[in-house]
Amino acid sequence: MLPLRGTSKKELMKNRKILYVSSEVVPYLPENEISSMSFEIPKMVNKQGGQIRIFMPKYGNINERRHQLHEVIRLSGLNLVVNDLDMPLIIKVASIPKERIQVYFIDNEEYFNRKATFKDSGDKLFNDNDERCIFFAKGVLETIKRLNWSPDIIHVHGWMSALLPIYLKENFKNEPIFQKSKIVTSLYANEFEKSLNDDMINKVLFDEIDRKNISDLKEPTYENLTRIAINYSDGIILGSENISPKTIKFLKDYKNPILDFQPRDSFSESYIEFYNNLFD
Repeated sequence: MLPLRGTSKKELMKNRKILYVSSEVVPYLPENEISSMSFEIPKMVNKQGGQIRIFMPKYGNINERRHQLHEVIRLSGLNLVVNDLDMPLIIKVASIPKERIQVYFIDNEEYFNRKATFKDSGDKLFNDNDERCIFFAKGVLETIKRLNWSPDIIHVHGWMSALLPIYLKENFKNEPIFQKSKIVTSLYANEFEKSLNDDMINKVLFDEIDRKNISDLKEPTYENLTRIAINYSDGIILGSENISPKTIKFLKDYKNPILDFQPRDSFSESYIEFYNNLFD
C-alpha cells in the first residue's frame, strides 16, 4: 500500500465519522485481542480528530453502576422483530474515562440479562446466540438512524457483529443515512467451536434476505458467519496472526482491499491509510 503523501495523519482523520461495532470492548469486558483493539483503534482515531461512536451488547456481566451506564430514553422504546417476535430495544450509554469516547449499549432483557457473555455455566454456547446476533445488528442500525448520524466507515469486530454487514446492505440499503458508508470487518482467530442454532438461517430468512446470500448459515459455524461478513464488506483487516486456513483460502477470491495483521503497538499509520484508501 502506497503512503499518502503531502497530508498529515491528523488531517486525513479530521471529522471522519467512524462507527465501531464490536462483540467486546475494554474496559467493560476482560482484555483479549478483540476487546483491546475495539478500544485502541477508536482511541487512536479520536486523537486524530475523527468523530467516533462505539456500539456493543449490554451483557448482564457488565457492571452498570461501576461504569456509570444510563438509559437513553429518546433512543429506547422501539420494538425489533426477531423470528416473528417483538423484542424491546433498550439503549444505554457510558463514557470511557479520560478518553471522551461514548459507548452505546444494545440491551434487551430476554437476550442480555444473564451473568455471562456467550456461554452458560456448562461452557456451552447459549441456544439463542443466533437471535442475539440478529437483534444486535438490527439494533445498531436502527439506533444510528435515530441518531441521524451518517458514518463514513462502519468497522465491525467479533462474531456477535457478523450479521451487521449483510443487514446493512440488504435490509437498510435504501436508507439515505447509510448511502456513503463503507464497511470494514476485522477478522480474528476462531472465536467459538461447533456452531450456533441450526435454525439460524430461517430466522434470517424471516427478514426477507435472499436465501442464496446466506446459504452458509445452513451450518452457522464461526467460519461461515465470517464468510457472510466478508462477502458484504468493502475492506477486510486481519486482526489476528492466526486466521483459520479455510478463511485465508476464502479470501483469495476477495476483490476488495485487505490489510494484513498489524501489531498492536504499530497499527496506527496502516489503519489510517487503509481507511482513507477506501474512498479513492
